[in-house]
Amino acid sequence: MHSRRTFLRGLASTVALPALPSLARGATAATPPVIHPTRLAFIYIPNGVNVEAWRPQGTGTDWKLPPTLEPLAPVRHSVSVLRHLDHDKANANGDGGGDHARASASFLTGCQPRKTAGEDIRVGPSVDQIAAERIGHHTRVPSLELSTDPPRRSGPCDSGYSCAYQFNLSWINPTTPAPAMRDPRLVFEKMFGSGDAGEDSRRRAYRKSILDFVHTDAKRMQARLDSADRAKMDEYLHAVREAEQHIQQAEQFKAEVPENLRPQGIPTSYADHIKVMFDLMVLAFQTDTTRIATFMLAHDGSNRSFPEIGVPAGHHEISHHRDDPNLLAQIATIDRFHVTHFAGFLQRLTEIREGDLTLLDRSMIVYGGGIADANRHSHQDLPVLLAGGGNGTLKPGRIIEAPPGTPMTNLYLSLLDRMGTKVDRLGDSTGRLDVL
Repeated sequence: MHSRRTFLRGLASTVALPALPSLARGATAATPPVIHPTRLAFIYIPNGVNVEAWRPQGTGTDWKLPPTLEPLAPVRHSVSVLRHLDHDKANANGDGGGDHARASASFLTGCQPRKTAGEDIRVGPSVDQIAAERIGHHTRVPSLELSTDPPRRSGPCDSGYSCAYQFNLSWINPTTPAPAMRDPRLVFEKMFGSGDAGEDSRRRAYRKSILDFVHTDAKRMQARLDSADRAKMDEYLHAVREAEQHIQQAEQFKAEVPENLRPQGIPTSYADHIKVMFDLMVLAFQTDTTRIATFMLAHDGSNRSFPEIGVPAGHHEISHHRDDPNLLAQIATIDRFHVTHFAGFLQRLTEIREGDLTLLDRSMIVYGGGIADANRHSHQDLPVLLAGGGNGTLKPGRIIEAPPGTPMTNLYLSLLDRMGTKVDRLGDSTGRLDVL
């Protein structure tokens, strides 16, 4: 297999490039064609949804986007709505309260977390880390874990459950979470930094772009490309610089605010934070920096408010809506806000070509949460979308009806098969989801 990973190198940076066909054509006649890999991502939404505004009407390919999912219209043909997937291990099952912690902990593991606020945590491993263990050595970063919340690995959070359960989606093994990064700068450096902390720090101190350090190599590389690939490379480097500038601007603003008044997170706007994280995921997949990613838009139980979209109350607070129409309308507004950003992420993936397909065609993106109706803390018939074509192995653009009571882990087994990382069982799985 011809390596699709080409790098621009400099003193304080290593910038992976997307697939550039003209490089392969310039190789020897004996060089095999480029094989484009499949990517796998999981996007988590907290606190359940307004079920009525989420559920589409129709069957198969004959269905209508409901209000919450309307932002997906431009990419509808690449998105399926999955029905009747459950997470039984998010239920109490004799353990009492703690649905938010169990929802997060079981979402990618299908396991009942041990109820403890101490160090004897136990739940995983998670589907993403199972894949990363088997194919992560093919990429610079085995897997990418993202969040908008600070990492928590200890202490009590939800009804006797450790914060480790509530703030982590990914689990390397049953007792070890893979903490997510919330700072876009850390993500950017992990993807493009030189690996030398001192050099990277000096580059940032002098406010130098990472692209300044690979300029010579980039010019040399462009001379080897045809016009189509030069345009592709220019577009990609512009996207890298745009992401870097976004991070630099957020850091500069934060540095100018007194320590005691500094808002949490980089950038300060939640919408901007989500967007830059999605942009970094696109770059990571585009360059094959990683093939596996998770993104927790917020931890389950998050009480973040959304004044910028007319919802000043806390998300968790209003999720206990008691069928109040006003609260349900606010929940639907938050749900649509999240879907709008997800739709933008998918749209960006459709704009990137890899051979005869788009990057979205070569991906499998699960979007959803571990709670359906938060007022009832229900974990049945969860709100779940599956986007992408799985490198030709999925048939998107429809409503997929699983048998009622199907464990969500059955979906994961089927996705692992398509990643070439087949396992016999994951958590509470009972088989594979053959209707994909």
